[in-house]
Amino acid sequence: MTSLAEPGEMHGEAAARGRLEGRRILVVGAGTAAYDGQEKGKLGNGRAISVLAAREGALVACADRDAAAAQQTADLIGAAARVIEADVADPDTCAGMAASAAELLGGLDGVVLNVGILAPFGFEATSPDDWDRVFSTNVRSHALIAGAALPLLDEGASLVFMSSMSSFLPGIGMPAYDMSKAAVMGVMRATALDGATRRIRANAVLPGVVDTPLGAAGAPPGARERGRIPLPLGRRGTAWDVAYATLFLLSGESAYITGQGIVVDGGVSTLFAGG
Repeated sequence: MTSLAEPGEMHGEAAARGRLEGRRILVVGAGTAAYDGQEKGKLGNGRAISVLAAREGALVACADRDAAAAQQTADLIGAAARVIEADVADPDTCAGMAASAAELLGGLDGVVLNVGILAPFGFEATSPDDWDRVFSTNVRSHALIAGAALPLLDEGASLVFMSSMSSFLPGIGMPAYDMSKAAVMGVMRATALDGATRRIRANAVLPGVVDTPLGAAGAPPGARERGRIPLPLGRRGTAWDVAYATLFLLSGESAYITGQGIVVDGGVSTLFAGG
């Protein structure tokens, strides 16, 4: 049973409302990565976004470097899903991904750029190769995919970039990760400006403390336990919280919003940032 305190949306249990009916959405990073020590069955943002988009009426191309992970997401969706095996570390793959999705879906009017990898802790431990690896995956891939998608997107389409609270409030001790997520915001704004003449919108979602495999894996050694971090709303976010913010930005409900970021952190960055 749901309540106002714990609505069905936060658990992925709310009824469908047809908010993306007829849309064709590419979700890059649609699988859920497995990390050592993480409980099985924990949902990642990309999987939750893909499942929710399909539930709300969209056809969804689930792209991931791990074909099995993408297929698991597609299996949860059913007939409305297509699978694309794609490693965004390869520039040529990035350049062709939107075209592949458009062919599979019969067009394209939404793109979610959800790919992101973690980085070493601290400047001293971050090598030049680490900087290149993190930025090529977390930033360059977004720019290449968005640039290739823009000419293919229908007028009024929407792109959603996955940034992070770490982009403006560093604290996990991964300088390359923090900076890459800040750079994603620059890519988003450039995309929004480029697409504006065709009413193609670009925005970003910036998750905070969210209970996903990636979020748990990003806790620095010796840091406060994630469960003990003070949270204004008294709970960690879920992948569904992130997915609903993404859904809003993909839908016509946000038709006059572009070049913006929605922070999904339960109020941490504004209410408890100095704690």
